[in-house]
Amino acid sequence: MSQLTIGKLADAGGVGVETVRYYQRRGLLPTPERGGGPDAGVRRYGEEEVRRLRFIRSAQAAGFTLEEIGELLELDATDDRARARELARARIAALDVKIAELVQAREGLARLARECGSGKAGPCPILTAFEG
Repeated sequence: MSQLTIGKLADAGGVGVETVRYYQRRGLLPTPERGGGPDAGVRRYGEEEVRRLRFIRSAQAAGFTLEEIGELLELDATDDRARARELARARIAALDVKIAELVQAREGLARLARECGSGKAGPCPILTAFEG
């Protein structure tokens, strides 16, 4: 891949330029030196930065915090699989809790929808459930 400007890097990673800059400030992405010559003052990014940016976005989608992502990136350099596995297991446990909460919320909403469709007189159970 040719050397990319920050805008092209952001596009390749599916984020905005400000997100790239934020990740740089957080130390998750490197900030390259500004180029010289005809591109004086322009920073250029390569395939490694695209890979890293996509990794950050995928890890966020899996629910990892930016701190955890930073640690995972560091672990990638050291090949510490035990710690990476520990972080993944902790994320799985957190997801299991969230899934249980979502299942409970779904069951409650399904119950309210059944009650609403029962044809009983009075206020709609769905609307009253969210009032208080």
